[in-house]
Amino acid sequence: MGRKKDNSWKHRDGVVYSTSDNFDFDDQQPEPEETLPPAQQHLRVMLDKKSRGGKQVTLVTGFTGSEADLKSLGKALKARCGVGGNTKEGEIIIQGDQREKVLEHLLQQGYKAKKSGG
Repeated sequence: MGRKKDNSWKHRDGVVYSTSDNFDFDDQQPEPEETLPPAQQHLRVMLDKKSRGGKQVTLVTGFTGSEADLKSLGKALKARCGVGGNTKEGEIIIQGDQREKVLEHLLQQGYKAKKSGG
């Protein structure tokens, strides 16, 4: 009676159409970025209030590596500070002004980190 449809095309964001006979969607996937060791990372820790309803967040930028490693570092920072947060688009967002704790933790882990802005 009901045959299940193959909706794999729905997961192909950004691909509209190709006229190439040899086109293979799977070949177009970006390679996962290799995570640099902590000593080669140059992280910036800053206070941000923009587009957040007036609430302050500590923003960590400059991370070079895979999304999984970014999330792992974000989780460790959130646990260290005892607050919530998020990781997205190469940034770690920690709720509140936690710059000192975040900077201290990053330096203990061997990251090159410094405060910037605010």
